[in-house]
Amino acid sequence: MRTNTTKAKLAEGKVVFGAIIGRYAPDLVELFGAIGYDFVMIDCEHGPMDFDQVEHMVRAAEVFNITPIARVPDHADATILRFLDRGVQGVIIPHVNTREEAEAVTRAARYYPEGHRGMGGGRAHDYGVGVSRDEAIRWINAQTLVIPMVEETEAVKNLDAILTVPGADVLHVAASDLGQSMGNARPAEVRGLMRQVVPKIRAGGKLVGVGGNAPSDAAGVAEFIKLGATFVTISALGLLRLGAEDFRKRVDAALA
Repeated sequence: MRTNTTKAKLAEGKVVFGAIIGRYAPDLVELFGAIGYDFVMIDCEHGPMDFDQVEHMVRAAEVFNITPIARVPDHADATILRFLDRGVQGVIIPHVNTREEAEAVTRAARYYPEGHRGMGGGRAHDYGVGVSRDEAIRWINAQTLVIPMVEETEAVKNLDAILTVPGADVLHVAASDLGQSMGNARPAEVRGLMRQVVPKIRAGGKLVGVGGNAPSDAAGVAEFIKLGATFVTISALGLLRLGAEDFRKRVDAALA
């Protein structure tokens, strides 16, 4: 049974970084593990991966000691179950707007007594080899990260109630959809709201995540870390673009 190193680092008060990978790319999972990122977000809300492909990406993560976390496409118990049974060690759930929704997804992700996740004996349980069912259940419940996303103004309005939900480990604040729900607000307005939301989540006793698709905004990420964010996601393609642009600029400068 594997330790969720990202969850362990969060419990120690450390900041963890993860790359959002939106296509079937085990090699990118391995690369970010080799670089030293803490986790990968296998993005199946926007990405096209099927369950077999997710499982192969999980294997790549396990080999390179990086935590595999999946962003799932919906709140359904069956959806959350099938991703967790592939071996991911956490689920990020989009558009969680109420306490009831947060309670439902949290319970779907864990076994009794914390939830009602459907029983299985596959790879998440080491196929039952060398571990009893009760031992596996306790271990998996303790190691699984459940991460509801706060990305609509309705969730902000209901934040006090969402903060009371046990087992919701990290509340992940997403700027893009939050801005859309604000009527396609300007980035400065969205950032202003996030400056209120991030400290409020920490003050409410929950860990908080930030990130998205703008890796060039390192100063913005640092600002929210200073406000209490400890779970940071960033687009792998965005990082590739940033590195490619920087390389061209360096070559041009050397030729000048």
